[in-house]
Amino acid sequence: MIDIALDMEQYDCPFIDTTADHEMAFAAMQWEFDQNVRELETRMVVEADDRDALDAGLEELQTHQNMNDFSLLRRQGEVAGIRTVIEETTAMQTIRDNDGYITGPFHIEAGSEVWHVGFDTSRDADRTLSELDRDNEFDVVERENTGLPELQDVVQNAGAAMTLVNGCRDLSETERETLETAVSEGYFESPRGATLGTLADEFGVSKPAVSKNLRRGERKMIERVVEALEDIDE
Repeated sequence: MIDIALDMEQYDCPFIDTTADHEMAFAAMQWEFDQNVRELETRMVVEADDRDALDAGLEELQTHQNMNDFSLLRRQGEVAGIRTVIEETTAMQTIRDNDGYITGPFHIEAGSEVWHVGFDTSRDADRTLSELDRDNEFDVVERENTGLPELQDVVQNAGAAMTLVNGCRDLSETERETLETAVSEGYFESPRGATLGTLADEFGVSKPAVSKNLRRGERKMIERVVEALEDIDE
């Protein structure tokens, strides 16, 4: 399989048009293409800088000429979940006409969209990129030839990967921020680039408090890592 990541600017995509005008981003959770009517149904998470930006962006998205159906599923502050049905874009048609398929989620922000698409042969991939170049602006972010052993490894270790993902979800916001800051500031390096004191000052808490948050976060992640290792061994 040829797996390609594209940073794409489509001129007929409602989501790209919206992010070009408003400070917001879309991430696809589910997508389904209806071959009969040439429409793409998606469920997405939308995040904006603030409530007003979200309101303005969603209003523009609903009225876009290529938006066939729109539903607001849920909303909390500047984050929302939406369901949309859009017409097939020129880039979508090009990829599908050349036997391409989606291999990963979309992410759309600042007027461009990151796609993960796959092809069974290099010839299909090269032909698609050549045709896309006529009507679209894009950059190939990554191109990888994935053989059967690599695909088998991905499938066999999907459970271990989800164990690690769930470990990240188990972290509280405070634990996550503490771990991220400790890593970025060099707390776990030798010699240390940060101490409990400097971390405590950064968060405005005592050294025992920041130490407790670190230990809790570390314990949760280490437990998940051990579970993932067991899954890999099995």
